Amino acid sequence: MNDLLDLTQLAERLGEPQLAALIGVLTGAIFGVAAQRSAVCLRSATIEFARGSLGPRMAIWLLCFSTALVWVQAARLSGLFDPQAARMMSVTGSWSGAIVGGLMFGAGMVLARGCSGRLVILASSGNLRSVMTGLIFAVVAQMSLQGWLAPARQYLAALWVTPNGRNIELASLLGLPEESGLVVGLLTAALALYLSFRHGIGPRKLVFAAGVGFSVAVGWVLTYALAQIAFEPVSVNSVTFSGPSAEALMFFLVPAGPLSFEVGLVIGACLGAPAAALLNGEFAWQGFEGAASMRRYMLGGALMGMGAMLAGGCAIGAGVTGSSILSGTAWLTLFFFFVGAGITDRLIDYRPQS
Repeated sequence: MNDLLDLTQLAERLGEPQLAALIGVLTGAIFGVAAQRSAVCLRSATIEFARGSLGPRMAIWLLCFSTALVWVQAARLSGLFDPQAARMMSVTGSWSGAIVGGLMFGAGMVLARGCSGRLVILASSGNLRSVMTGLIFAVVAQMSLQGWLAPARQYLAALWVTPNGRNIELASLLGLPEESGLVVGLLTAALALYLSFRHGIGPRKLVFAAGVGFSVAVGWVLTYALAQIAFEPVSVNSVTFSGPSAEALMFFLVPAGPLSFEVGLVIGACLGAPAAALLNGEFAWQGFEGAASMRRYMLGGALMGMGAMLAGGCAIGAGVTGSSILSGTAWLTLFFFFVGAGITDRLIDYRPQS
């Protein structure tokens, strides 16, 4: 382990749970500020793609995605991080969960007009629609993890799983060299920059879009560094808002709830996003437009809550964080995010030009 990332003294001084939560706050704050300023959103990118365009929203999302992939794979090649230690890779992956959950989440983020990560950012910037939708998302995610919906989630997830009790790394599955992830990331970044210049996206927004991807690498590297020196098992994790949203909800409902990276992540994002919005004069209270709008958002939040827990991650958690470590199920989930969102947009929102 690189001496620059030796967290032993900090762990001894603060305590391991407190340090894990602090890493979560740092990671979440970077994500919150960068996501608020760049307006990165997988839902917007999928709709552009489904309507036959590689527009500015896709350019921003691709830059976020590629930055995470480049930084994480570079950290792996330099020995600062081992993807096989990640919680996502150390458990059985579900191909069926990726398909069904991906479709559900994709449909839900179109109905809610934003993925779960985007809802956190919007809610922290005064959007009351996102506050309520995010709460429904967190409650349904908790129900899917340990509550009434857990049996259905477990049944669907068990239909088709990865072998040997572990997830599958895509490069290994395809027999590709270990540098392939970095190469894919660099090529995707080049495409993202080309699209950005083509659509006139300024350098400041590009920096913040890259900052979202960078926050993913920060989470992976720092939780891995902590896991190497911790006495108690530490989950190697990074930016995601499915499990952490449910965990943060329970943390505030139960007296003296346990501190963790996941709780700190949500807190950090909810601090960083409003700070960025206030500094740029973009904080504004917004509500529902009527009962029909409320029903739409509620259904979207519920579908995302169940879908994210079934798929093993949300638009950020699977689509960027999981994909950055070349998780096979995460890449399949990302594909079905696009499919579910595209079908739902075509059925509900798309109006062909006359």
